[in-house]
Amino acid sequence: MHTLPFNTLYWLLALSPIVVVLILMIGFRWSGAKAGPVSWLTAIAVSLAFFGATPSILAYSQLKGLLLTVYVLYIIWMALVLYNVVNEAGAIAVIGRAISRLTGDRVMQLLILSWVFSAFLQGVAGFGVPIAVVAPLLIGMGFEPVTAVVATAIGHSWSVTFGDMASSFQALIAATGLGGLELAPWSALLLGLTCFGCGLAAVHAHDGLKALRHSLPAILIVGTLMSGTQYLLATSGLWNLAGFVAGMVGLLAGAVVARLPLYRAPPQSPPTLGGKLCSASATSTVDRAEGHLSLPLALAPYLLLIVLVTAAELYGPLHEFLNNVVIAIRFPGLRTAYGWTIEAGPGRTISVFGHPGALLAYTSVIACFLYRRSGHYRVGVLRRITANTLRSAVPSSIGIASLVGMALVMDHSGMTYLLAESISRSVGAAFPLFSPLIGVLGAFMTGSNTNSNVVFAPLQKQAAELIGISVFIILGAQTTGGSLGSMLAPAKVIVGCSTAGLAGREGEILKRTLLPGLLIAVCVGIVAWLAIYLT
Repeated sequence: MHTLPFNTLYWLLALSPIVVVLILMIGFRWSGAKAGPVSWLTAIAVSLAFFGATPSILAYSQLKGLLLTVYVLYIIWMALVLYNVVNEAGAIAVIGRAISRLTGDRVMQLLILSWVFSAFLQGVAGFGVPIAVVAPLLIGMGFEPVTAVVATAIGHSWSVTFGDMASSFQALIAATGLGGLELAPWSALLLGLTCFGCGLAAVHAHDGLKALRHSLPAILIVGTLMSGTQYLLATSGLWNLAGFVAGMVGLLAGAVVARLPLYRAPPQSPPTLGGKLCSASATSTVDRAEGHLSLPLALAPYLLLIVLVTAAELYGPLHEFLNNVVIAIRFPGLRTAYGWTIEAGPGRTISVFGHPGALLAYTSVIACFLYRRSGHYRVGVLRRITANTLRSAVPSSIGIASLVGMALVMDHSGMTYLLAESISRSVGAAFPLFSPLIGVLGAFMTGSNTNSNVVFAPLQKQAAELIGISVFIILGAQTTGGSLGSMLAPAKVIVGCSTAGLAGREGEILKRTLLPGLLIAVCVGIVAWLAIYLT
């Protein structure tokens, strides 16, 4: 039996690492790479001085954290490599231009690009890539710059959890120790509902209620197909594919819907990329790509990825072959001075050759060979792919690694449990209403749904267990809130402003995304509450 002290002082001490992150990232505008290590050191100091942690507990917690970090970063790094491999050939520009030619209807153009195409890009790479690529496309088509950034920030956020090869969902699995098949149904259902909200909010940012009425049939048709595809894949165990396949289905559906009489209008001239793209997309030569890269060839790597992931998951002999080599460490049981116990058991297991990151790596190699043989690469392509990947991934990796370390120190010392117990006592049955807002806060302060899940999912899990309500609904609300928080995260807002030529106007963007983001999160909380208490 543990004897953790439940009083105001210890509650504030347990909260202090999270407060440090908030103050440094929001108050002082530090990056996650700078604020993360400080919060990690704060957690270590507090756990040693006040929560009875021992050096062995800290050492084992950080080794577990290392495994979890490698598991998540394996996906993130390889997803960025694939994005840069494809982008260097000009494939992203070709896909974007093809979409812009589907219809001359302004609302449909904005909807397909800011809501559907951005979701597809989130499925491929994440890390602000949708805003960096789509906002300049919209500006080049004549959309007002602030609207272009706001609509894309809102439009892509529903797809964050299962985007980037489900790296945020993998973090949710790793941080809670629960199975993906158990977590997927409620996560996919709540995210599917937000899909409609994000589409409506994106077009409302363009032209208010008039645009809402005009786009409603398209949003219902395309949103149902995208959210349904994501749900089916996620609940079938193919959550690695759920995000970007949903985006691809959305693109196909959007192409069909754009031909309906309601949205039929003469296609406009091809857009010119406006603004300066971020490092992830700055190397595309649009004119060169437009000249002779076909749309099927541009889409080929993603079709190949679907085949590889499906075969690796569903074809037994291949699945067994790829997962023969694993990194697995079993940890002993531990106990703090206050009697807080960590059960013995394995840490996060990593399949070296069957991991989603490995499948992304295989796809990247084949795609690179394909584009090189077909003459779509310029001299120095490997150097640019490497440089762009490092520039995007290194700072985020430092932040993720330190926040994972912080979260596991808090968990192993009993700090997370104390916070969860305090929350459960304070809000009780109303907790589901607040759960998505906690996820929003996590993404807002860290710039990442992955980090939000790492920091807050264990807390939400323990709070749900203490209250006696469904852990899976609460964790679904957590990761849905974390996805929505992406539209409010200062780090992503800054990316959007820099690529759209709006440096210095970040506050204006945040002001216009704040209300829809919080409104959708509140709706998710109400749905979660109803699901728990009325079913």
